[in-house]
Amino acid sequence: MKKYNIQNYVRYKHDVAASIKRLPQVPYHELTRDQLVIKFLPLVEKLARKFSTAQQASGVMTINDLLQEGNYGLTVGVDRINWDTILESDNQEKTIKSFLSKRIKGAIRRGIDSNRGSMRIPEHKLNEIRKDLGEDKRMVQMFFNSVFTSLDAGTQEQQTMAYNIPEVKDYNKELLAAYIKSLMLQYLNPKEFQVLRLSYGLDCNKMSAKEIAEVLGIKGTSSYVRISQLKKQAIDKLVDNVSHSQVVDYL
Repeated sequence: MKKYNIQNYVRYKHDVAASIKRLPQVPYHELTRDQLVIKFLPLVEKLARKFSTAQQASGVMTINDLLQEGNYGLTVGVDRINWDTILESDNQEKTIKSFLSKRIKGAIRRGIDSNRGSMRIPEHKLNEIRKDLGEDKRMVQMFFNSVFTSLDAGTQEQQTMAYNIPEVKDYNKELLAAYIKSLMLQYLNPKEFQVLRLSYGLDCNKMSAKEIAEVLGIKGTSSYVRISQLKKQAIDKLVDNVSHSQVVDYL
């Protein structure tokens, strides 16, 4: 297949339409690999356009970038088509589009994730969050657990937050920290806010529980225990009060 170096979105759409007109009018399984890719380029364009207007891609990737990621997902998907399944389907076009759409959207999401910067969150955990739209609180809990585990990477406390998965995607740490702080300001009291801010170094260097206790004036031999309690209390409060729509909007 011709590899486009997309300079202009309108020109790209024109080229795709012209290429499709030249395709032979035969059943899907009789098309070559490259012809199948061309056949479903409009599907990539449709999905990329939807992502281009979504908050998750805003300021991260242009429509041309999204098209390139989607085209890659399309070629991978075409190579993985199970023709036995397709030929047994009552609606071959719908079955193929459904299969390829998942690969295209997955490739675009991975492109967005990898272009967000330096924040690392397990991709399989992001996928679980995205699939879990019907279970609001569980989705919110998974989001915060993944975020705080990533922020806390390399510390002993990471072991208590559960997700030690090697496959990760990048996020912009500063943008995510700012977003988390905005939620914290809405729902936490000043002491809870400071405990999370200092524990995870949202806009500062991370501090130990003992150091945070000193900053907050919490004294006694069990001061670090009190900090741990405040930390858990703050995260639980976020999970209880943040809506799933706020999490979905960011992802």
